[in-house]
Amino acid sequence: MKERQYKTPKRQWGSIIYRCRWAVAIAWVFFIVVLGAFAVRTPSLLQDSGFTPTGSQSERGIAFLEENLDMSAASLDIVLQSTEGKNLTASEAQDRIWEELAPLRDKPFVQDMYASMVTRKAGEDGIISYTVLLNETASEALKHFDEIKAAVPEIAGTETYITGNLAVYHDMSAAVRHDIVRAESFGIPAALVILLLLFRTLPAALLPVVIGVGSVAATMGGLYFVAANGAALSNFLPNMVTMLGLAVGIDYALFMVSRFREELAEKDVPNALAAACRTSGRSVLYSGAAVMAGLLALCLVDLPIFRSLALGGMLVVLVSVLAASTLLPALLGILGRRIFSLPIKLGRGHADGAGYGSKAWVRLSEWIMSRPGVIAAVVTAALLIAMLPSLQMKLGIPSAEVLPPSYESRYGAELMKKAYDMKEANSIMIAAELDRHYEDSRSVRLVKSYMTMLEELPGVHRVESYAGYIKGEASGVSPELKSEIEKRHAAKGRAAVIVVVPEEGESSPNTVRLVREIRQHPPEGMHIYVTGSPAYKLDIMDRIQSGIPYVLAVVLLLTYIILFAAFRSVLLPLKAVAMNLLSLGASFGLVTLVFQLGYGAEWLNVTYTGSVFAVLPILIFCVVFGISMDYEVMMLSRIVEAYKMERNNERSTAIGLQRTGGMITGAALILAVVAGAFMFTDNELMKALGLGLTASVLIDVTVVRILLVPSLMKLLGKANWWLPGWLSFLAKKGEGEAPGENARP
Repeated sequence: MKERQYKTPKRQWGSIIYRCRWAVAIAWVFFIVVLGAFAVRTPSLLQDSGFTPTGSQSERGIAFLEENLDMSAASLDIVLQSTEGKNLTASEAQDRIWEELAPLRDKPFVQDMYASMVTRKAGEDGIISYTVLLNETASEALKHFDEIKAAVPEIAGTETYITGNLAVYHDMSAAVRHDIVRAESFGIPAALVILLLLFRTLPAALLPVVIGVGSVAATMGGLYFVAANGAALSNFLPNMVTMLGLAVGIDYALFMVSRFREELAEKDVPNALAAACRTSGRSVLYSGAAVMAGLLALCLVDLPIFRSLALGGMLVVLVSVLAASTLLPALLGILGRRIFSLPIKLGRGHADGAGYGSKAWVRLSEWIMSRPGVIAAVVTAALLIAMLPSLQMKLGIPSAEVLPPSYESRYGAELMKKAYDMKEANSIMIAAELDRHYEDSRSVRLVKSYMTMLEELPGVHRVESYAGYIKGEASGVSPELKSEIEKRHAAKGRAAVIVVVPEEGESSPNTVRLVREIRQHPPEGMHIYVTGSPAYKLDIMDRIQSGIPYVLAVVLLLTYIILFAAFRSVLLPLKAVAMNLLSLGASFGLVTLVFQLGYGAEWLNVTYTGSVFAVLPILIFCVVFGISMDYEVMMLSRIVEAYKMERNNERSTAIGLQRTGGMITGAALILAVVAGAFMFTDNELMKALGLGLTASVLIDVTVVRILLVPSLMKLLGKANWWLPGWLSFLAKKGEGEAPGENARP
């Protein structure tokens, strides 16, 4: 076919990039190579989990205890398990173990060490634990954790496991580095295979992978300098950046390459590039804006992990959009018609860009248009049924459970649960600031009175404090008792700690109510901070739950505004938002089935605890809502283009489905394999995010985008394009944006 020649305005973005293509490509290569050198070092700088509820009562209580009672937030639990079935609690065995641990006690970073004072369970004498308090902050200790771990000696006749929050954080960082390699080694080759099946030529298949990998490398390199300057970034961040960067980077490039090849059928290279940038390039900008809107809303939850993930996510999406809008057009301009070179023979197919509106998509669109009401009703009902398990969703905050049992810190934690009463280990701690010195008789009476009040509260097993060691109303404390009290960090000066052991576990509703009850009724004569693991996790939950309404409102509103700006229609953005909510609800149902109810948990190597990690629903919502909107934007963009030319709602919808069905399906499969690779990593948060993202996108593409959207477009008819009269100037503004030749039937 003879090419038709078009005169392209020189000021169009594609034309500008084409003229500067070599300079743009060289600049990007330099940029990616330099930042990529730092990218591999970024994960080692990220040690913070990001779950600290900064400024909360529990966090202030911990700071008070550290400052006034010399307690340490940085601690380890050394768990010993006998390899010979011997009793490790016998005095002879304990004396021997204590002697063998002597070199560790002498280390400069060790503040104190003692055998666990938590009540033991009967019949587990082959397990014993020692608590090590460090005289460093958690962040300082994590920087040389390998040295600390190496200082723990091997105890004869036992297996030694190091656990506790510090060890869990260290293992999570190690898991992050391992997970990235595992996910990339599977996701990238799988994505390349799908691209080869779509494009049937090697250059076209490689370009999206180059954009995706380059975007991740540049973003991770940039984050290195952020972390190196002292910013506290979550150790979950590298996984998030890798997953999002590969997903959106490859997807954006896929649509651009597809449109460029399509335009080459009738245009020369400069004009085809200009047309691709004007159409698919514009859609990429709106898609990127929709994804970034969802990620921006994460900042409304007052926890560092959400701010970290929002920063990394928005940065990698921004870099992906910039790369797809500059580097990719430059590479397309350099390749030109060589984009069709090196064809790959994979069964039937075309390597010349033809066949995107295949007969299968034509027949499918005709079938949908002939029965839109039935299809819309059946699909909507199926999605609502899939959503039902999410109504039972219970939220919780795991600790070591975020890792599989193969990690030392997780296995050590399981041994602790087996041998000790963890309700006592995870008790409620009340940091008390007294009016007088803790030895004063008035302080003793006040603390005892408060203990009596606490013991009468429902859900309390027992209450402990330094005052419990003092009989009657003694006016003084003996030197021996004073030494013991301060050695146990129970009281010092005008500070004391009161321990409340609940009757149920730390996440039990009754324990949560107990924490709230204690906070609502502070005693007279002392200022208190209610902290400890139950209060700490409650503060995290409160931060998440209080932020949810604002997140929902911002995501839905910003997405609607962005789509309204893209399509100049009142109903199209509203319908797009509703479709996304349906696919999201179905994916939440699947996450609940696996991570809370345990269906398929063994296959994914998940230890389900009867609850869903509390950060997951809001994280999945923000990430998935933006990403799945990409396909809505791409599909509706082609429908809008066709409608401006055809002025026929049904035919425009059919053209949009035919032109984008194959590409959207391919893009969704790529995203599914990239995100799905994280389901088999060693981090429960990323497993669940990978499952939620994969499920939502596959549901979105297979039933929502292909079946539900076209059927609703047919049912709504001209109402799809309704715009109030007072906004009619927007329609006029948008008329010239998609020339007729770009909406070929």
